Amino acid sequence: MIHVKDIHKSFDTLEVLKGVSLDIAKGEIVSIVGPSGAGKTTLLQLIGTLDKPDSGEIRIDNINFSTLNERELAGFRNLKIGFIFQFHQLLPEFSALENVMIPALIALTETKKASSRAKELLAYLGLSERLEHKPSELSGGEKQRVAVARALINQPSVILADEPSGSLDSKNKEELHKLLFELRDKFSLTIVIVTHDKELALLSDRVIEMKDGKIC
Repeated sequence: MIHVKDIHKSFDTLEVLKGVSLDIAKGEIVSIVGPSGAGKTTLLQLIGTLDKPDSGEIRIDNINFSTLNERELAGFRNLKIGFIFQFHQLLPEFSALENVMIPALIALTETKKASSRAKELLAYLGLSERLEHKPSELSGGEKQRVAVARALINQPSVILADEPSGSLDSKNKEELHKLLFELRDKFSLTIVIVTHDKELALLSDRVIEMKDGKIC
């Protein structure tokens, strides 16, 4: 499903990734752990096509990113990959429903269809009563569930989560952990999580440890 081969990435003179290779199977939940500065988030961004490696190869569903131009990469990212960030990254001027709809509208989905799909996802996540609320009117747990719905709106095959429970309290953290595994089973997802949370990592199918830009 996800194939990473001999990836190198530097920022100025700092080499952040030093020949990283890994394979993640379809339907697998993998946690990437390690100290700050190990290269975890950089690796996640490369897998998510948010940046390009200096060398090496990344493929998802056997599509080699290096063969795609910027427009094709953007389309692939929008349709095939869902992102969940630590601090939600919701647009403050839009409602929960509108935030979830945005990736679908970017993909030129009809507005009525995008709205219907977004409402279904928000209902599934227990947010039917919060559709018109803006992010400032939502709790931390509710914001993260809106972010999860947004990640799912285009029915991606891969979810990339960067410290998804890092800003949550214990109760919401536990609920999010359970939710990720439910989503994997319900939507046949492959999920890659960067986390410092040992409990979440241990629940995963596999834990990959990084240190100093390499996989241990």
